[in-house]
Amino acid sequence: MNDSSAAPTTGVLLAGGAGTRLGLGPKALLPFRGQTLVEVLARTLLDGGCLKVVVVLGAGAEDVRRGTDLGGYLVVDNPEWASGMASSFRTGVAAATPSHNVLVALVDQPGMTPAVVARLLAAHQPGRVTAAGYPDTVYKGSNSTNLRRGHPLIIDATLRADVAESAVGDAGARRFLKAHPGLVDVVDCSDLADGADVDTKDKLHLLSD
Repeated sequence: MNDSSAAPTTGVLLAGGAGTRLGLGPKALLPFRGQTLVEVLARTLLDGGCLKVVVVLGAGAEDVRRGTDLGGYLVVDNPEWASGMASSFRTGVAAATPSHNVLVALVDQPGMTPAVVARLLAAHQPGRVTAAGYPDTVYKGSNSTNLRRGHPLIIDATLRADVAESAVGDAGARRFLKAHPGLVDVVDCSDLADGADVDTKDKLHLLSD
């Protein structure tokens, strides 16, 4: 369980991509549950237990600002969004309260729920990274217990600078996590979500729930 003396957590929602493969404009503006994806998922981070939420915008930032109500969150723009997710990752981590742990989530994962966020917060241990785990589709066996590491993930306050420094291209925390597997705790969230991304039009059904 989470140590009561542990640092509080700022949620960072990465919403800067152009959604090129999907072809419907910024994913942040996709309709979901009567609002937009970015509005619903930012609220999810708060409802799950994050003390504050940073929303990182990039492609179509002005359209997203005009088309949403994000007044309850710290909204920051990443002018270098086209260089890859790492720049948005670094922007979000830098904007979070310096003493806080950071929980990083992606705007194209509509299955994220407050329960997923709360489970990760409860499991996080100081000095470590805590990531949601989902069934690894590479392993087809019915008895497989393999989990793939996914989002959201919590980066401890003591690791923020090192993780951000390692982020390049389209990889956020990936390089750091691969280099330091002993620091990573994967928490099974498969009973709560599947970690699926809305990357292509055949995944739009994920927004109908």
